[in-house]
Amino acid sequence: MAGMLKLAVIFLKIGVVFFGGGYVLIPLLHRIMVDQLHWLTLKEFLDGVALSQLTPGPLAMLATFVGFKDAGFFGALLATVCIFLPCTALMLFIASRYERFRRIDAVNHFLDGILPAVVGLVFAAAFNLGRTSLTGARDFLLLAVGFLVLQFTAIAPMAVILGASLVGLLLRFA
Repeated sequence: MAGMLKLAVIFLKIGVVFFGGGYVLIPLLHRIMVDQLHWLTLKEFLDGVALSQLTPGPLAMLATFVGFKDAGFFGALLATVCIFLPCTALMLFIASRYERFRRIDAVNHFLDGILPAVVGLVFAAAFNLGRTSLTGARDFLLLAVGFLVLQFTAIAPMAVILGASLVGLLLRFA
């Protein structure tokens, strides 16, 4: 029971700061799940981040994975509910008052200030993941190709992820 309570508290805390998209949470999730609690190895974490891209709600599904690994089905359910609960409650509160909030200059300035910080957090997450997972020329080539395809074509990110995984699989057997 104490394990489930700890799981709930941790994912409620993460859920409180779960705004700006899941990518801003990668450093926090890594620190908690790999470095502090040792719920995942670095490889499991990176695999979880990669696999979560194939599901709706990327990175939130990582909570489901960790919950399942730690406490089975009910742990997965608890972690998923707890990571979504704070942001859902906040969005319901804000949505009901949206018309009033959007006319407040301070709110607009606040959001303008957050944007560069979020970009920095995403860059830091990408840098940290790249530093640990890009180990050879093939990895950097796939990174560059993926970036160029996403930046200059209308190809869906899912197609790029599946294509890169296919290349990795083919190179494994070559």
